[in-house]
Amino acid sequence: MANTDRRKRIKAHIRHKLSGTAQKPRLTVFRSNTQIYAQLIDDVQGKTLASASSLGIKDKMKKTEQAAKVGALVAKAAQEAGITEVIFDRNGYLYHGRVKQLADAAREAGLKF
Repeated sequence: MANTDRRKRIKAHIRHKLSGTAQKPRLTVFRSNTQIYAQLIDDVQGKTLASASSLGIKDKMKKTEQAAKVGALVAKAAQEAGITEVIFDRNGYLYHGRVKQLADAAREAGLKF
């Protein structure tokens, strides 16, 4: 079984249980080989409420440091939108490395999940 097939199976299992609302949106993470992205999604209306990514970061840093910065950025964007609580969706990725750094930074910046 390919690694992407495994992740898709895990993702489907997770998404079956998780759903975000306007009051408590879903914080979903996507990571590519070079970038990391985070979005706050209201699944009831099907809208993205806030987002952040490492695309705008021009500083030279490690990927885990980029993930921490994106976590802080998405938490700041959430607070500007009036959101304090989220449901964390790791999107089939292991809760380790960049995904964990993003989650920890978002918690430190004030998001509750």
